[in-house]
Amino acid sequence: MQFFVLGLNHKTAPIQLREKFSILDESLATTAQRIRQAGLQESFVVSTCNRVELYGAGHSVSGLGESLGHILADVGQTSLGKLVPHVYEHSGGEAIHHLFRVAASLDSMIVGEPQILGQLKSAYSKCRKAGVTGPLLNRAVERAFSVAKKVRSETGIGEHAISISSVAIQLARQIFGQLDDKKAALVGAGKMGQLAARHIRDAGISQLYVANRSFERAQALSNELQGHPRYLNELGQLLSLVDIVITSTASKTHLVDVKMMKTVMKARKYRPIFFIDIAVPRNVCPDLNQMDNVYVYDVDDLNGISNENKETRATEARLAEAVVFEQAQRFIGELSGLALKPTIMELKEQIAVMKASEVDKFRRRLTSNGSLDEELMGQLADGLLNKVLHGALTELKKQAAEGNSEQSIGIIRRIFGLDERSQ
Repeated sequence: MQFFVLGLNHKTAPIQLREKFSILDESLATTAQRIRQAGLQESFVVSTCNRVELYGAGHSVSGLGESLGHILADVGQTSLGKLVPHVYEHSGGEAIHHLFRVAASLDSMIVGEPQILGQLKSAYSKCRKAGVTGPLLNRAVERAFSVAKKVRSETGIGEHAISISSVAIQLARQIFGQLDDKKAALVGAGKMGQLAARHIRDAGISQLYVANRSFERAQALSNELQGHPRYLNELGQLLSLVDIVITSTASKTHLVDVKMMKTVMKARKYRPIFFIDIAVPRNVCPDLNQMDNVYVYDVDDLNGISNENKETRATEARLAEAVVFEQAQRFIGELSGLALKPTIMELKEQIAVMKASEVDKFRRRLTSNGSLDEELMGQLADGLLNKVLHGALTELKKQAAEGNSEQSIGIIRRIFGLDERSQ
């Protein structure tokens, strides 16, 4: 069995493209099932604001890039040709190393941020419950979780991470100065949005509103965040009241557009308003940035200014990379051992059958005193030797006849230590 991954992330595709390929949580297992139908025996899918990745394991991964590319292109309702420049694929050990780096937050937009591990666990859990993963993929993903924990315990990578939330607060203070007289709204129930809202609340915001399609969910979040619940259809009125808006819904279309904001800005007498759009796809139309006193920042914008402690984080990242590489190599070695085990067992069983056959043959030729003479002992040894060597020699001659003998000769010489004997 081999591992394979195909995906796109913040390094290979801008948010304008990534948002087209976002997969809802309830659709992760369905997409993973399509991967299995493409020829892999095990699969799972992860989709966050910064990446969409299709993972799988199968007996053969040759040519899978195009098949999985078509699946991803279908998700984004685009052609494979337009998608190809923005995707990457890894197989075998490289796929395992990539998975370990993702779990350890080394491939994140903000290196060291802790959210990716939770997102990975959530996606994996949904796919496993749907029965689309499998023993080898389960082993790899669970080891990735252990490696991520090891990285955090043995390096300081998490201590120096600058979160999107902290960057958002810095920007809010640059725009408004003090925040203790400002009002904020959380629109949606996304985990990243909740985290940003908690940071805003802790920064001293005067009032916090929570709007959601489910009013019950808005009430529950309001209780957690010490806020005030609102229906999502009250969004226009809410925007006229608040100064900072955090959007984190799963909407496939913009919740806030230029037409709405023209009315809102008039109602708020053109006071500044700051949008932190953490959603992918984006909830706020980027054209709002062209309007006076309207500031819109999406996840890519926030990353562009998150360079604080960059040198310290780079040092810890190098230490983390070393841990991940060493653990990936160890895991790859373990998998190689597992792959060899059935062959070794079959080989031992086959040799045992040969031995039993030869012993039974020569038992009938024992001398009257119950022992073998030297000639019969030689014949017994020759018979065993010929049976053991028959398969290897037959294959060697076959490869030679086909012009492929060089590699086979090298393997045979290493197995039987012929080069060592000639030294």
